Amino acid sequence: MIDSRHESKTKFLDAAMHVIRVKGYSATRIEDVCEEAGLTKGSFFHHFRSKEELALAAADHWSEVTGGVFASAPYRELPDPLDRVLAYVDFRKAILQGRTLCDFTCLVGTMVQEVYDTNPPIREACNKSISTHAATVEADIAEAMQKYGVDAEWTAQSLALYTQATLQGAFILAKAKGGPEIAVACIDHLHRYIEMLFTQSDSRRVLHDRSSTARRQDTF
Repeated sequence: MIDSRHESKTKFLDAAMHVIRVKGYSATRIEDVCEEAGLTKGSFFHHFRSKEELALAAADHWSEVTGGVFASAPYRELPDPLDRVLAYVDFRKAILQGRTLCDFTCLVGTMVQEVYDTNPPIREACNKSISTHAATVEADIAEAMQKYGVDAEWTAQSLALYTQATLQGAFILAKAKGGPEIAVACIDHLHRYIEMLFTQSDSRRVLHDRSSTARRQDTF
């Protein structure tokens, strides 16, 4: 039997993820979230004391939901760590296609742009979410660097965070342009850049001889 209290809380969290990505954190009202969830304001305050408390919980919920999506994605099964990194980038591009802006933009990226200087708790929750996700990419990058003998001035952590900076910037451009096309182009550049970093290593010259189907496998 489903716990009705847990179910209603999840509805509020799902609603917050949608409404905040559409309106932004500042413009989102508790009434908007209640309407999207199909629940009452009284029910809202049974679970959350304020909009800020909802936002903090929504950031954690976002990490949990999206973390499950990436953990179960087909690219996770690829044996080569560099293939996993490149396929992750391709997976992010595939998520953009055929969706509206609010369906592919990042909740925590949206919130932190608004409140980074005015709400430290939300800023830290967003930082935790982005950094935790980046760490999963970092692990594959580190493994790829070790496997192919890449000795560089950059680190696995810095490249993993760069992927997130590129993605967040791509989302901003998509909002400014009113569509995903520019974001897709940015992600294609990211794919080429990562590939270039590894091809610059003498031990990774074999990339030129590898099948493009192995590197660009459809993982979505």
